[in-house]
Amino acid sequence: MVKAATAVTAGGSLLLLSGLTLAATVIALTIATPVLVIFSPVIVPAVITLFLLFSGFLASGGFGVAAISVLSWIYRYVTGKRPPGADQLEQARHKLAAKAGEMKDKAQEFGQQHITGTHQT
Repeated sequence: MVKAATAVTAGGSLLLLSGLTLAATVIALTIATPVLVIFSPVIVPAVITLFLLFSGFLASGGFGVAAISVLSWIYRYVTGKRPPGADQLEQARHKLAAKAGEMKDKAQEFGQQHITGTHQT
């Protein structure tokens, strides 16, 4: 019985507060709507400008954080502290060096074939 009375009291007070909040919201919108309609030619561009300004600052901060983390990674890599992903970078570097060597050999082979082919004719 005590649990039910507590639940009804808590639920009733929350229901009353939500009703008062709804009423205050409707009254505030009723009062603010004419003001918003009158000032909308000023408010809309101002809101767009503020949105662009804040998103620019947010993007700038994000790019700054990214740059600092990249520079920190590069510093750790150069000083030999082996940051995460350094092994993958080394593997990619070795693969590129191997492919460059293969291409150099193929170019020399092609050049030799081209030179010997022009002398025979």
